[in-house]
Amino acid sequence: MSQMQTAVVPLSDQRYAVGESPFWHAEQAAWYWVDIARCLICRMAGQEYRQWQLPEMVGCIAPAADGSLIAGMHSGLFRLRLQEDGSAQREPLAQPAELQADMRFNDGRCDRQGRFWSGTMCLDMALARSDGKLYRYSQATGLSAPVVDGLIVQNGLAWSPDGKTMYLSDSHPSRRLIWAFDYDVDSGTPTQRRLFADLHDHRGRPDGAAIDIDGCYWSCANDAGCLLRFTPAGKLDRIIELPSRKPSMCAFGGAGLDTLIVTSISLNGPDGDAGAGLVLSLQPGVAGMPETLFGSTSS
Repeated sequence: MSQMQTAVVPLSDQRYAVGESPFWHAEQAAWYWVDIARCLICRMAGQEYRQWQLPEMVGCIAPAADGSLIAGMHSGLFRLRLQEDGSAQREPLAQPAELQADMRFNDGRCDRQGRFWSGTMCLDMALARSDGKLYRYSQATGLSAPVVDGLIVQNGLAWSPDGKTMYLSDSHPSRRLIWAFDYDVDSGTPTQRRLFADLHDHRGRPDGAAIDIDGCYWSCANDAGCLLRFTPAGKLDRIIELPSRKPSMCAFGGAGLDTLIVTSISLNGPDGDAGAGLVLSLQPGVAGMPETLFGSTSS
């Protein structure tokens, strides 16, 4: 295992309460992310920064083939069309019967076939309620029944380069676990759930994640201020220290997919966290995988 000395710089001087869900939009040559607590969607294209105000919390977003965004929000799943005036048109897609008023969607992204996955959590993490569930949404079949349940803080969704392994984490302090599943790419069904990494053996809580072209899993170690890279066998092989104590999710992008950006959290964070709430940028020395657009296949 190596400790990498890598230059980490802020993408801008903007700070966010709960920065989350970054992705690279290749067609627009732009980075997107959200601020969950402030109900914002943010975009950086070159040096041009824009943000859109939503009427409720946005836990996660993913790009769609028709130019819209798919979002997991407080009250359900929506298709969003961002407007020039800083607002967004919302089209309701699905609301799980199990989604209670004191819950919201959290981490989410598309699998390699363009199906959107996201999970739910209780707004008050301190309650440690295991009511969270993971769902699949596709154009062909709509919203699935809960695929995984018993989650406290669903996080860490990612797929291997060939799409045949799915990763999922629970970042609650009492869990701190990352699981791997065999993944049927035709049906979108995960099976053979198994422990991939236990962060009780490492540092921090496993928040959002990304996959590189070597199939390695990059996990944001929340509360520990670092990125952890695990090989496909679940072995920790790299640590990159960050100036933010609470990194929340990472994503590969840029023209060569060789830039990694990392969102972070300032809300209720520790004193002395100089990088709290910043979106960070670094060159990790390896490229990532492109995001599949929602609805780009027949799934």
